[in-house]
Amino acid sequence: MSDQAQLRVRDRLDEVVAASVAVLLVEAAIGLIASHVWEQTMESPSLPVNSMGLLLLALGSPFLAGAGALLATVVAFVVVVPVMCVGAWLSRVVSGREVWWWVPAVAGALTLPPATVVTVLAGGGVLSGFVGWFVGTVALAAPALAARRLLLPARRRLSLRTVLGAVGVYGALAIVTAFTLAGIALHSGIGYEPPRFDAQQLTGTYSDSDGGTLILTPDGRATADRVRTFSYDDSTDSFEPQVRECSGTGTWTHDPARGPLSQQVLITIGSCPMDSWNVYGTLEHPKLYVFTGDPDSADLYTLRRD
Repeated sequence: MSDQAQLRVRDRLDEVVAASVAVLLVEAAIGLIASHVWEQTMESPSLPVNSMGLLLLALGSPFLAGAGALLATVVAFVVVVPVMCVGAWLSRVVSGREVWWWVPAVAGALTLPPATVVTVLAGGGVLSGFVGWFVGTVALAAPALAARRLLLPARRRLSLRTVLGAVGVYGALAIVTAFTLAGIALHSGIGYEPPRFDAQQLTGTYSDSDGGTLILTPDGRATADRVRTFSYDDSTDSFEPQVRECSGTGTWTHDPARGPLSQQVLITIGSCPMDSWNVYGTLEHPKLYVFTGDPDSADLYTLRRD
């Protein structure tokens, strides 16, 4: 990098970092929305809303925002500013002038190795690897390009307030757009919902991967072998359920209830406290689960069909 370019960076380093942090925070908000939509598409049981968790999240949001701003500042110093400087240097060396597309080129080269490693370790395919690399490149290039505008010698000098104002306006528009698209996608049914099972589709042998098995036959008979059951003793003040292993034979029925989210399998086996099981999974691989304690804790005991 030339001496003049180095002076420009040092002279406005605080403004460059501030602009980068503003863009990174906007990207973080959009990323949280996208992450929520992605999580909703994953196969998962229908869990109640944890009101205590929401309260703690609301109370801790200022601290989370501060921690996010601190992390964004570190990323701006360690990653964004070097990407911007290397992109400017390469553009002058190769092109003879500062060209904007060298910044995403450097960002893409930097994110390619970690994206490849993560894809290999996660067992993902080429498409998932490309998507991860592309998202990482855009996420890194966007703040670098925004900060770059502060340092262009041939362009009108912009104040930090002007840049932050533009980031605020366009960032808010991007967040609102992402939120709207997420709402439309979830409302249109992109989120996971258990299929509507019938009794025939639920028959088979289920196991908990720890030696417990449950067999549901088409004639309505249920056979359990070391299936865990959970109950509370009213004579004690303990909030921990009593865990027992149930073995025996009995009956079962399928209750379709009002829809896929509330359908259940009702099982009766002797004196075992084993009554209603919730259902999720797929038609090929259904799963039965019960809560092992307070439903708000989302602790589950799950049986999967072999």
